[in-house]
Amino acid sequence: MGCTVTLSKLEGFSGKKILILGAGVTGQSCARFLKSQGAKIALADDQLRHLEGFDVVLANSCRVEDWDLVLVSPGWKESHPLIESARSQGIEILNEIDLAWGLRASRAPQQRWVAVTGTNGKTTTVEMIAAMLREGGLSAIACGNVGETVIDCVEKGDLYDVLVLELSSFQLHWMKDPEFVSVAILNIADDHIDWHGSFDKYADAKVSLLSHTECAILNAQDPEVVTRTSHWRGQRVFYSLDTPAPGEIGVVEELLVDRAFVADAQEAAMLAEVIDVVPTVPHNVSNALAASGIARSLNVSPELIRSALQKFQLGRHRIEKVAEADGITWIDDSKATNPHAATASLLSAHSVIWIAGGLAKGAHMSALIARTHPRLKAAILIGKDRDLITSELRMQAPHVEIFEIDPPVDYEVGGQSNSLMDKVVEKAMEIAAPGDTVLLAPACASMDQFLSYGDRGDRFARAVRKVMKDDN
Repeated sequence: MGCTVTLSKLEGFSGKKILILGAGVTGQSCARFLKSQGAKIALADDQLRHLEGFDVVLANSCRVEDWDLVLVSPGWKESHPLIESARSQGIEILNEIDLAWGLRASRAPQQRWVAVTGTNGKTTTVEMIAAMLREGGLSAIACGNVGETVIDCVEKGDLYDVLVLELSSFQLHWMKDPEFVSVAILNIADDHIDWHGSFDKYADAKVSLLSHTECAILNAQDPEVVTRTSHWRGQRVFYSLDTPAPGEIGVVEELLVDRAFVADAQEAAMLAEVIDVVPTVPHNVSNALAASGIARSLNVSPELIRSALQKFQLGRHRIEKVAEADGITWIDDSKATNPHAATASLLSAHSVIWIAGGLAKGAHMSALIARTHPRLKAAILIGKDRDLITSELRMQAPHVEIFEIDPPVDYEVGGQSNSLMDKVVEKAMEIAAPGDTVLLAPACASMDQFLSYGDRGDRFARAVRKVMKDDN
């Protein structure tokens, strides 16, 4: 699954020939660091691109036997021919998180790490944690699968007291070495099954985070989290939207309450009021509870946690209100890239015109439709795997009107024309009525028709502004 990156290994990179698999953000950060250590670097990618100061070669033209070490970017599968070849020839395989952990020993030995994983809510939670820690007087940054890479943050030495790592299942699959003060597992639901090969392997990657800590903040309302962590013998701190038992974090009469990190288990500390969490929807309150647990494990006071939550604002494309006019609310939740996230989003509204579709990544849509169809007025579907949603709606919710939108001939991914989303929003405007929420919560990844979930959300907002202007 990787190799241990010790300080002596870091010192031994000079003159080494290192092939980096993947020329994306992670690969580029690792390349810059390893080059600074005197290594000879090339990056292998599925498409040629120009990176100043580095050779980029096509992956299918590489010979790993020409290299001393291979560093793998998170999204590369074990089954890739280059990785299989490296293993068969005994060539060491590195990964960014272990590389950063090894560097920490020399650059920032007092620096503490915490981590968050889960199918949904990771980014919001790590950003909440970082805000709480900063409110508590610690220099902290959210990094990893969000924001800066971990290696870039560690290279800055003691600039940060705490790194708050968002870790994807891909990163966890390759990671071996780090030790965390505490971790949180938010939820485990169908996602990236196409990459891992099965739900069990995906879930195993998430739960493997427990082997790197002695304290875990766990969602008591997620059956997969509860069941799959039951064997673990570290400190399990459960959180939920229910009244907490001693040793837990939860909600009591509209208050977020800590009964885990208190001197007396029979006591309780108020962390915040529910209305301090904005938007005040169940899954966002749940994220705040998980974040509070991590912050409490680092001795941030309840008063400062509340202060941080009162100031906190969600990032872009996460239940983001784009417009509200004529009784119709337009919401961009483009970051809802799997059915579990879309379910939470849909359940936060009542009469929904749902915009969905894209790349399903092997996920199933049946549970999503079963949970949410009473909230659906209509569905506007786009993307490669939209038929998965269409078939479930026809089977489980024949009352829901379905509109399938194909890209106009002038539309291309990343191009100037926004004609695809214009058509989607025009259809939504046509059928929306006062009291409706037009919700972009795709339940799918974006890369079939957009550059990213951010591009998808930006194009939605652009189309909404256009139709509002035209309507006036």
